Amino acid sequence: MSHQFPEPPASAAHVKAETTSLGDLLGDVTRDISTLMRQEVELAKAELKQSATRAGKGGGMLAGAGVAGHFVLLFLSLALWWALGTVMGLGWSAVVLAVIWGVIAAVLAAVGRKQLNAVKGMPQTAETLQEIPPTLKPSH
Repeated sequence: MSHQFPEPPASAAHVKAETTSLGDLLGDVTRDISTLMRQEVELAKAELKQSATRAGKGGGMLAGAGVAGHFVLLFLSLALWWALGTVMGLGWSAVVLAVIWGVIAAVLAAVGRKQLNAVKGMPQTAETLQEIPPTLKPSH
């Protein structure tokens, strides 16, 4: 005695494949790819805007820190130059202050470079583009 199992109902994809012409199916695929590419372009635009905003904020902060630091250090430098000048002479105290300023400039440049390197570009766009099957990517 053999048991026959009823065939499972056809899925919507099977029904569509059996009732739609090849040209219509290719049209659907083309339309879907076009929609996907438009969405990727919109995502790229949004990520570029976000990255540019972060870069602008980082640059603005560096500029503000530079101006504020300049005024503070200008007056402190004048006071230190005068104080050291009474001990070792104004010429040597100026050399000491120039070396101190060189160290400060190097530290500010390193911090600014680190801030600008923190900008990530378009990570979400890059990730989703990698998910598109290789057969759908344009050939070189």
